[in-house]
Parts: sequence; structure tokens; C-alpha cells
Amino acid sequence: MYPLGAEHGVVAEGQIRSYRDLRVWQEGMNLAEAVYAATQSFPPDERFGLTSQLRRASVSVPSNIAEGWGRGATGEYKQFLRYARASLREIETQWLLAGRLGFLAPEAVADLEQRADRLGRQLLSLMQALR
Repeated sequence: MYPLGAEHGVVAEGQIRSYRDLRVWQEGMNLAEAVYAATQSFPPDERFGLTSQLRRASVSVPSNIAEGWGRGATGEYKQFLRYARASLREIETQWLLAGRLGFLAPEAVADLEQRADRLGRQLLSLMQALR
């Protein structure tokens, strides 16, 4: 469907048959899972605030990767990858705020930052491979 192969470093294992075979989607899912775990300890009064915002934005990253894949056109796919990158920046801003408010320990913020940096580089690599 898209001109991607192992030489682009985006395939987790073997061939690309689906968006689920992409490292970037798998890392996006891992990040969303980490965000859900990290927000479990947020104060109850944040349930409809920062907790909800962070969770929705984190789900948006792998969702946009998957939705773009399903579009079947390279230009549209790249646009959805840009949406995923934008959601990633939204998440970063929100967990930095959560750290400032004392909802996340500095170690948790650092872990999420590392994950986001890696995922951001993978998204950029995928976008470049689709040129």
C-alpha cells in the first residue's frame, strides 16, 4: 500500500501488512498505556480535567496513525501523521503541567518525555520515508 520496507526502520517485524506492524503505532499504543497508568494516581477532581485531556490526546496518537493508514493515499496519510505529532506535543504540555502541579513525580515526567522523544523521531522518520 505504501512504499515502506525494513530499510526505513519503521517495521517492527517482517513485512508491513497493517498499521499494526509499524513500530510507530506500537510505540504510540505503549505511550497511551503509560499515560493511562500515570493518570490513575491523579486527584479525583481531575477526572474530567487533566486526566481526561491526557488520556484522549494519548489515544489520538496511535488512532491517527491507524486512520491515516486506512486512507490509502500517501498525502492523506502524512497529514494524519502530522496530527499524531501535534497530539504528541499536546500530551507533552499536559504532563509537564501535571508535573508542575505535583500530580506526576519527576521520574514519571522524565519517562514520558523519553517515550515522546522516541515516538516523535519515529513519526518524523515515517513521514520522510513516505516522500
